[in-house]
Amino acid sequence: MRLEGVGRRHGLRGPWVLRDVGLDLPAATLVRVVGANGTGKSTLLRLVAGVDAPSEGRVTGRPARTAYVPERFPVALPFTAVDYLVHLGRVQGLGRAAARARAGEWLERLGAAEHARTDMARLSKGSSQKVAVAQAFVADPALLVLDEAWTGLDTRARAELDAAVRERRAAGATVVFVDHDPRRLADEADAVYEVGAGRARERTAAPGRGTVGPGREAVAPGYGTATPADRDSPDPDPDPDPDPDPHSPDPDPPAPASLVTIVVSGGRRPLPAWLPGDPVVAPGPDGITTVLTVGAAHSDALLGALLAASWHVHHLTTEGVRV
Repeated sequence: MRLEGVGRRHGLRGPWVLRDVGLDLPAATLVRVVGANGTGKSTLLRLVAGVDAPSEGRVTGRPARTAYVPERFPVALPFTAVDYLVHLGRVQGLGRAAARARAGEWLERLGAAEHARTDMARLSKGSSQKVAVAQAFVADPALLVLDEAWTGLDTRARAELDAAVRERRAAGATVVFVDHDPRRLADEADAVYEVGAGRARERTAAPGRGTVGPGREAVAPGYGTATPADRDSPDPDPDPDPDPDPHSPDPDPPAPASLVTIVVSGGRRPLPAWLPGDPVVAPGPDGITTVLTVGAAHSDALLGALLAASWHVHHLTTEGVRV
């Protein structure tokens, strides 16, 4: 998987959070992302996961089975814990029986089996986080993106998540994660990228692990730091525009988008195993919607397939503009 010249801004002329990001993320690698609060770590992870589409540049090679655990996971969902996991397993292409079996396995492993039939709205924060982690592993993703996924878990569940991350990498998956504890999977990462001042630069790699791509700055000179903490909002970072140089020319507008993001929910039937354009399918950050990212040439056919399956289309986004 590669990010080439990827940037993310808010609106057509809003502030750039990240720009010119170039990352190589091979299979069977563990990649840690570090940086101060508000520098764009969560934005980078959403771009990797396909939850946000880039404002410029392109992402290639993202696996069809991609799982994402957001920093904040909503508890007030109209599902029981097991029904929610089965639903997301079906979205990822599993049969109903397989999804239910896998859901039970992960709830048991994370110490939440007793809450399988509990409504999500009644779960404690810790139990809700266990469900959030479980949904990421139900379908054996080839790309796993974890944004502070360990936060709120008890000691046993944290150890299980550590082990599960190692297992996914050993199985050939790419794992990208952020965690506030520097001891988390210490010295196990194949590469560490530091985000700051709108840049993403490879900082270090564990001995013997090699590196994931050359060290790069991920923003053109002159772009400043986004200031509010990513953790303060589950939505795209509302970072204010940095103080611009009044003598600097306005940056060129982004190139036309080649990707379309469609947000849907509530299908009466599960998504077909194959969809036009082979879209990237990921759970939405609200835990209810499903986010599909597809090449613009296939967007009409994909919309038709979604509507035929009785899925509700919330909105369609291209190049940061809702249509």
